[in-house]
Amino acid sequence: MVHQRSKLNKLGHNISIKRVQRLMRELNIRSIVKKKYKHYSSKKSDFKRGKNLLNRNFNAIDINKKWVTDITYIHTLKDGWCYLASVMDLFTKKIIGYSFSKTMDTKITIEALNKAYRKQKPDNDLIIHSDRGTQYISKLYRKKVKKLGLFQSFSSKGNPYDNAAIESFHAILKKEEVHHKKYRDFKEASISIFQFIEG
Repeated sequence: MVHQRSKLNKLGHNISIKRVQRLMRELNIRSIVKKKYKHYSSKKSDFKRGKNLLNRNFNAIDINKKWVTDITYIHTLKDGWCYLASVMDLFTKKIIGYSFSKTMDTKITIEALNKAYRKQKPDNDLIIHSDRGTQYISKLYRKKVKKLGLFQSFSSKGNPYDNAAIESFHAILKKEEVHHKKYRDFKEASISIFQFIEG
């Protein structure tokens, strides 16, 4: 309200806050309020499904020691929202496995992990880190991680900074590739993403 009033005052209209409020009500005008990002502190109950083993230490001493994974959204004109799950090795900072799908389910995260595992053939001493999305805390995904002999790590609840490395890659993908194009459909988006990652 104060902002609108100061604007009117600068234009030469001397008006009170109450009058601005009344006029806005009559004209059905509302202020646009942008919520500030709130960092939610983790409670002990949040860690029942796993701990943050990575703890924002994005440095790795060798390949296949620390992997990070996440899902991002990509829009297409015909098929609507599509989803990319990526796995990055923190030593090379390269995407070693990914899956692109029309549905955001556990299958996409398992497929990305399988591709990374087949490509890298890691030893057992490996952390795989993700946020606490339903695809990563699902029984199927956790079972797969355990079967591969990996140590699963989770970001603290509501904290994107804990998975900053992979989120940064997805931001670069959007900035340098996705935001410059309008993909007709899933197939066209899939080809472009393949070229970006593999190139």
